[in-house]
Amino acid sequence: MGTGECGTLLAHELSMREDRTFEFESVAFPHAAGLLRYALHLAGEPARAEDLVQETLLAAWRSFHQFERGTNCRAWLFRILKNLHICQIRRNPARAEISLEIDDSGLSAPEKVTAGHEVREAFSHLTPEHREVLQLATLDGFAIGEIAAILEIPAGTVASRLNRARQALRSRLQKRATAGEKNT
Repeated sequence: MGTGECGTLLAHELSMREDRTFEFESVAFPHAAGLLRYALHLAGEPARAEDLVQETLLAAWRSFHQFERGTNCRAWLFRILKNLHICQIRRNPARAEISLEIDDSGLSAPEKVTAGHEVREAFSHLTPEHREVLQLATLDGFAIGEIAAILEIPAGTVASRLNRARQALRSRLQKRATAGEKNT
């Protein structure tokens, strides 16, 4: 299965030459935490995200003979993850939507709202395209060219989305800060 195909895993496809096993473990496994963080962003719930990462690593294992030594394994893995997520959506288009709203009913005073909560709230109001490029650039540390390869869109589009996402996030946070200053 290539990085863009949906398919099932056959037992005979799990075997790998002994000499590549160590290489796979040493280049792929260090990216598991980043894959999980991105999968959480895409899937919205921990169980689905963990399954997505597991499927990604299995697909990468199966396709490791196609991986070119010296290239960016991290971007390759993220692309596989993204493709598998798209396949899941296509197979099950009626999946339940995950609410990005945070229940703050337990907050009794505005002083208890943390900066992290404000950023998450502002982040949730971005478009999905803007959230995705901001996630990949800021949290996962990918360069614009790498994000373009992962999302299979032009680098100029990534740069534009990233710029607009940062502007929208900054604007929302500034409005919130200004509103907070008026209330004090």
